Amino acid sequence: MSLPDLNFGFWLLLADWSVRIGALLWIPSRTSSAAARSWLLLVFFVPLLGLPLYLLFGHPWLSRERVARQRLASQVIRDEQAPLAHLRWTPKGDGADTEIVPLVERLGDFMATHGNRVELLDDYDGSLQRLIDDIDGAARRVHLLYYLMFDDAVGDRVTEALLRAARRGVECRLLLDAVGAKRGLRRYAGRLRDGGVDVQALLPGGLRWRRSGRMDLRNHRKVAVIDNTAGYIGSQNLADAMFVPGSPNRELVARVEGPVVAHLEAVFASDWFIETGERLEVVATLPACDHEAATQVLPSGPAYPFENARDTVNALIHLARRELVLVTPYFVPDEATLAALRIAALSGVQVTLIVSASNNQPLTALAQHSYYDELLAAGVRIALYRPHFLHAKHMRIDDGIALVGSINLDIRSFALNAEVGLLCYDRDTLARMRTIEDSYLADAEFPTLDAWRRRPAWRRSLEGLARLADSFM
Repeated sequence: MSLPDLNFGFWLLLADWSVRIGALLWIPSRTSSAAARSWLLLVFFVPLLGLPLYLLFGHPWLSRERVARQRLASQVIRDEQAPLAHLRWTPKGDGADTEIVPLVERLGDFMATHGNRVELLDDYDGSLQRLIDDIDGAARRVHLLYYLMFDDAVGDRVTEALLRAARRGVECRLLLDAVGAKRGLRRYAGRLRDGGVDVQALLPGGLRWRRSGRMDLRNHRKVAVIDNTAGYIGSQNLADAMFVPGSPNRELVARVEGPVVAHLEAVFASDWFIETGERLEVVATLPACDHEAATQVLPSGPAYPFENARDTVNALIHLARRELVLVTPYFVPDEATLAALRIAALSGVQVTLIVSASNNQPLTALAQHSYYDELLAAGVRIALYRPHFLHAKHMRIDDGIALVGSINLDIRSFALNAEVGLLCYDRDTLARMRTIEDSYLADAEFPTLDAWRRRPAWRRSLEGLARLADSFM
């Protein structure tokens, strides 16, 4: 072997170990311990590939400008609510809501309000038709914020409704995630802009990503506000139910009226400001309607100082006393959430996790299955819903609190995505949610611990490997 060959080998070995040691010193101080373990494992196996991947995807960073804009938006939201004490809802007694309401306000800025109407929409096509009907009835303003818009029949219908509204002189704005709604933006953006609809892509990628943040951060919210009189929040995107071929989606959307609509409008205005720098006028107060539902909006995402969704979900789990039902399409929890569920079940709370038997994310499905053994052993009932791809995202705590929105029970949703949820402190809404849950359970299978442990060894190995990648999903 020649001297140049020896020199090249030496420098390659030095670079290899420098990357490993540097990663060991750098990564644990920049991310959670669970995520750090996954990244360090990758870096130690493939140093020259692992480190660049970590620099791109390892830390959920946003540009300083976006973080500063979120901070300003949060301050404006808090200031605008200060004189509206007559709309504030304060829990009575010593129930779980007395702890959750102040926590959610400190995390996500919005106070709980009374005088709202909440209608849970469980029919996919019916929910979309209600939205289009509201757009067709709009007189002043239509604001839509969605993660996904497809170039399909639903995209066509929503586009036509927006164009009709714009022709009537209605102020229309459409915010779409740059990646999730790529197909819709490509097909409809030009036509909508020509028709008078203001269209903006959220978190654009390509060469512009450095002005936004980490490349895979996404805005996963689904919010619609029409004339400040009606709002929509939930799991449903602007796409046909069959946008995943062979697996029609089942969703849950809350249509709301009352003061909470102004809060959903503020969420839209915040995202618009963060993306464009333009400040929209928001009607700060709306009169209470003839219903008395108490609600509270919870936005979350990497622009906030804490993981709002994760902290609220974990607090709700710990506050359950009799019954806890969680519905999610993707279940890849962090250690704190997994421990909270285990503790709740072992404490005697009846915990039911409802997930779809089918899954459009194979790696996520494998990781998800790796948690079932521990949950079943602790007494958690797992329901595998079969007729559709259950994309709904909601949870119910006893008969006192419900959460519905875009939040999945996975690390991506907790740490990387911009999400939004609606907490409902209304018994009628919870009774309706229980009815919907019962319809899921009527079409579900319930694996037992013994049967689950009989799955093949190779399957368990694949699940374990997928679980190691939980921080990358």
